[in-house]
Amino acid sequence: MGWLIFLCFAILVLLNVPIAYSLILSSVIYIWVTHSVPVHVVAQKMFTAVDTFPIMAVPFFMIAGNLMEKGGISRRLINFASKLVGSLPGGLGMVTILASMFFAAISGSGPATVAAIGSIMIPAMIKAKYDEGFATAVQATSGYIGVIIPPSIPMVTFGVVTGVSIGSLFLAGFLPGILIGLCLMAVTYVVAKRNGYVERQTVSLKELLVAFKEAALALLMPVIILGGIYGGVFTPTEAANVAVVYAIIVGVFVYKELTWKEVFQIISRSSISSAIVLLIISTAAVFGLILTREMIPNQVASMMLEIAGNKYVLLLLINIMLLIVGTFMETNAAIIILAPIFYPVVVQMGIDPIHFGLLMVVNLAIGMITPPLGVNLFVASSMTKLPIERIVKANWGFLIASLIALLLITYFPSISLLLPKIFMK
Repeated sequence: MGWLIFLCFAILVLLNVPIAYSLILSSVIYIWVTHSVPVHVVAQKMFTAVDTFPIMAVPFFMIAGNLMEKGGISRRLINFASKLVGSLPGGLGMVTILASMFFAAISGSGPATVAAIGSIMIPAMIKAKYDEGFATAVQATSGYIGVIIPPSIPMVTFGVVTGVSIGSLFLAGFLPGILIGLCLMAVTYVVAKRNGYVERQTVSLKELLVAFKEAALALLMPVIILGGIYGGVFTPTEAANVAVVYAIIVGVFVYKELTWKEVFQIISRSSISSAIVLLIISTAAVFGLILTREMIPNQVASMMLEIAGNKYVLLLLINIMLLIVGTFMETNAAIIILAPIFYPVVVQMGIDPIHFGLLMVVNLAIGMITPPLGVNLFVASSMTKLPIERIVKANWGFLIASLIALLLITYFPSISLLLPKIFMK
């Protein structure tokens, strides 16, 4: 009867029912038909799924990212990025990508990165005569780096589900995130040269140093947080709390661009966003429980091991499946459902769990720029009021570059494993 829950879920998704409600409704329908699980287990599982210390990092990282966005930090990061690469062909596009990479080390969220950087950079690119579709696509795509360069909310979710070290996953995200950023910059350079997007800007060493000084406190935040984690000073969850306190101190007392009223408003809005993510995590946990009771992970594992003769073919199959899933399922929900299914298979094939976790996050992050879900596309579209179709049309080059980077990360594990091996001995 395992097919029933997937059938119900697929129908609900096609009917445009939100992912969280699709997950819980399909689970309840399955329980009602099969009586395989007592109904009260649904409530218990939903509660226990989010009643864990590591998962508390999710709301606090979201609050910290929103505080940084409103506290003047995103503007200073953009100014510093502009001094570094703004004079190159497609400079504003490259500034957008580089600033998104900097902000990724603060927010842990793709949509938050799009909103924080895009609110400044998309109008700037359009004013500089960039095509509106291309300008919006640059921001939508570079925003997904927000869940690859640590801290990363999906990495926290993967670590909670599989037991893999969250600190090691964070370290694994640095080099892949930089690689993806460079690939996106290369596409921006080519498109800019072809379309004449060339900004005439000269930057002196003094201007660069001044911009660095202004952005120093923003750049110091990931150093404090990640250094604290890897130095054993605090856990990832405690690091998220430190991030909130640091963001308040910098925004209210140093930059003085945040008032206490705005701080409480940001915490209130972030609580709503966090509740949505935690609801998805809790309902996905019920869905995953039923899959486990039906032995579906074991069946899928056996099937995949038969099809894939070696780990290279297995990785290709997993990439294809995750890319497809990422187009219609929220990232955290996909991780909770699929990680327990794939995890035993990759371990049996000798694939490093940290490498697999990073691959899973990258694949699903690419789903943020592919319809029909494409959450980054919708966030960016809301800023320019452009139809999604026009953004997608301008996004093909970035999508191809992302897939090339994905293949490199997949078949050269050292890209993601180098830093964990150095720092987590």
